[in-house]
Amino acid sequence: MLRKGITESFGAAIHALNTSQLTDGVINRSKRMMLDTLGVGLIGSTTAVFNKALKYSQLFHSEEKSSVWGKSGTSLPPHYAAFVNGIAVHSMDFDDTWHPATHPSGAVLPALLALAEALPSRPSGLDLLLAFNVGIEVQGRLMRFSREAYNIPKRFHPPSVVGVMGSAAASAKLLGLSPAQCSHALAVAASSAGAPLANTATQTKPLHIGNAARRGLEAAQLAQMGLEGNPAILDMDCGFGIYYKDYSPYAMSDSTAGGFNWILEDQDVAFKRIPAHLGMHWVVDAALAARAKLEAVMTFDLSQIRSIKLKVPPSKYINCPLPTSEHQARHSFQFNACSALLDNKVTVSSFSEAQINRTSLKELLSKVKVETPDDNKASFDKMYCEVEIETSGGQCFWARCDTFYGHWRRPLSHVDLVEKFRANASTVLSSEGVEGVIDAIGNIEMMQECSSLGSYVRMTRNLNEEL
Repeated sequence: MLRKGITESFGAAIHALNTSQLTDGVINRSKRMMLDTLGVGLIGSTTAVFNKALKYSQLFHSEEKSSVWGKSGTSLPPHYAAFVNGIAVHSMDFDDTWHPATHPSGAVLPALLALAEALPSRPSGLDLLLAFNVGIEVQGRLMRFSREAYNIPKRFHPPSVVGVMGSAAASAKLLGLSPAQCSHALAVAASSAGAPLANTATQTKPLHIGNAARRGLEAAQLAQMGLEGNPAILDMDCGFGIYYKDYSPYAMSDSTAGGFNWILEDQDVAFKRIPAHLGMHWVVDAALAARAKLEAVMTFDLSQIRSIKLKVPPSKYINCPLPTSEHQARHSFQFNACSALLDNKVTVSSFSEAQINRTSLKELLSKVKVETPDDNKASFDKMYCEVEIETSGGQCFWARCDTFYGHWRRPLSHVDLVEKFRANASTVLSSEGVEGVIDAIGNIEMMQECSSLGSYVRMTRNLNEEL
């Protein structure tokens, strides 16, 4: 028997995986990911970047229509619905993060929900759950082809590379493509992969997720129509290996030979409590702890703060001393530490223009010094953050965060995850819509038609309704 090539093995696995192979652990984790993704997407539908993308996407029309999250009377061609909903998910940098580093869900769920509404034979909730996990699994496998991928990225934004492949795999699964077509979907998607880190901290970064969702869906649909790419795209350094200096691929295990080992079973995701780059969660928790130590001795008084020292991992794209926009602020160790110190909290409103431009915040930012110790690895699994406040009286108050609450080592409780969803979703949905989504995701494996989720994400609240 001939040994399968790497791309061929992925195509075979995508085709062959079935719902009986979903474990309780994977089902529970992926349902949490779905709920969180819908929540951050719904609040993300209120942002400027989402509304610009929506205005652009409404230029295009087709007979097939899919829901735009948080917009009761708006629908789009499926691939544009995937595009704008993907942008919404990442528009506030509020979406889940995996290890090795990527945002796994935002590239997959918008594509699947848009596709599910357009298919003549409506998939079940269990079909959606399986396709979602196939898309997540493919991303996890691809990231493990490189040791470089385990670190905070330096050259490109990972969801733009592995996310489009995950979207293609998930869409191919929902479409029921053959093994060869699944392989070609990955090959087609690979030619839409990649986005430079230079566009982080700008309005373009959320497009990385939207493009991944859209282009992956398109790749699967093109493969369904017979379009072919290189059948060895994952096997080659000049194929998918172009994105990694240390690319070392290996075949996907035969999913028909007994039990299947899902990466999600062993590696949970991180859920964010604040809408900012994941690294900011360490520095915020450390800053809040340092302020608490100061307040045990004295009143927090901005005029009495002489200096603030931050010890963080080295990463140029999340080192922004004086942010002038919400997108820069979401990627600034300095801003997030100072916001936490000044307000004793960081929230969605912390990134508004008014909050960013406060004189008191700018004064505090001017007192910050950043150090990057050699032992502080640029990895979401190994990094730490320290905050030290020195007062004009010479007193020092220090705190360190090794693992923030919400990290995969300290997962959010179900209660807190649902509370986050309610807070985000209720900005645009009625209470019926909010509770409908919670119930639908909680029981998705029993849902006969997963497209019914679309009705809940369109149940916008009356302007007079109390939040």
